[in-house]
Amino acid sequence: MKQNVWILNHYAGPPEICGGIRHFEFAKNLIQKGYKVKVFAANSTHKADTVKLEKNALFSYQIYDDVPFIFIKARNYNNELKRIFNMIDFSRGLLKASRKFDNPKPDVILASSVHPLTWLSGLKLAKRYKAEFIAETRDLWPATLISMEQFGEKSIPAKILYAIEKKIYTKADKLIFTIPGGKDYLKDKNINRKNVFYINNGVNLESFQKNINENQYKDPDLYKKDTFKVIYTGAISKFNGLLHLAETAKLIQNNPNKKITFLIWGDGTEKEKLRKKIKTEKIKNMIIKDNVEKKYIPSILNQGDANLLLGIDIEINKYGISPNKLFDYFAAGKPVISNKRVGYDIIEKYNAGITVKDQSIKRLANSIIEVSELKEQEYGQYCNNSKKAALEFDFKELTDKLISVIEL
Repeated sequence: MKQNVWILNHYAGPPEICGGIRHFEFAKNLIQKGYKVKVFAANSTHKADTVKLEKNALFSYQIYDDVPFIFIKARNYNNELKRIFNMIDFSRGLLKASRKFDNPKPDVILASSVHPLTWLSGLKLAKRYKAEFIAETRDLWPATLISMEQFGEKSIPAKILYAIEKKIYTKADKLIFTIPGGKDYLKDKNINRKNVFYINNGVNLESFQKNINENQYKDPDLYKKDTFKVIYTGAISKFNGLLHLAETAKLIQNNPNKKITFLIWGDGTEKEKLRKKIKTEKIKNMIIKDNVEKKYIPSILNQGDANLLLGIDIEINKYGISPNKLFDYFAAGKPVISNKRVGYDIIEKYNAGITVKDQSIKRLANSIIEVSELKEQEYGQYCNNSKKAALEFDFKELTDKLISVIEL
């Protein structure tokens, strides 16, 4: 057994302070199986400190549910330039702070993007300690940023990021992608190598059910029996297509056979614009709710009838996607309706709902109506398929996959 494992993720944290719990779940399950794990993360990821540090401290050592976290000092940010400095702070601080925790030395260093500076720090630490280096890709930088038109493919930032990416993909001992098409991406980049693995994001089914039982969310719109409740949770941004959904809602608000209501829980840059559109255009079957703590999401999803996965078409989706919300949707055991045209479509693979293959408002509307009018047996089959999919993406199952990669 390669007993000592370090996990590096700028944005990692336990459920109490962090929305993305992938590496907390991995660490917890690895520890239960006899591994010794440390998770290194930044103490600040946006406008406010996620974890407060003592004055002049480089890091804070804290334990959550038996998982040791080392939170590295990184400045707050409210624009892209300061965000870059936040990344640099974490990467530099990680190299310094790690010396306080290197007895015993790591056998394996798992460095996870989003940003590539964590990879570079992981590579340096792996060389320092002669440890195995596993690079995990959760977002394809810069390919995703280019697809979202953040900058051009031939721009200086793109060239720098591509150079870092190629270096890591060449030098890492093993590669993990959260998207199914990672090998395709490497092939398209003319990178030919072995030891490439796929481990998607997932859900803690035990915690999900516990939150349903213990954190009931009460809302009169969720209690209504005379309406088919379609739920969206997550960011309200232009890349998630909620304004597009408003047009869909307007198109079917007078559906004669079944009343359909869209309930939206989330926040983001387009939220006020969406509110204004709903009000101005008198879209009465779409309701934006207040933000809620993540612990209430399972209860909300459990009380709905179908869940929405939305987004605009971008080229990079041909390699597959790994949105955290999708696995919550599966765990809720309800059909998933998506307009995200993607490669390796997980919804289709498990027959857990319907994917609309283009951005047509009419086709999305028709798919939602179709699901709302399914016979009980057909609807129940979608629900059962969602639950079966969730079992395969439970973090206990995903940790077993990670162990097989570590021990290979």
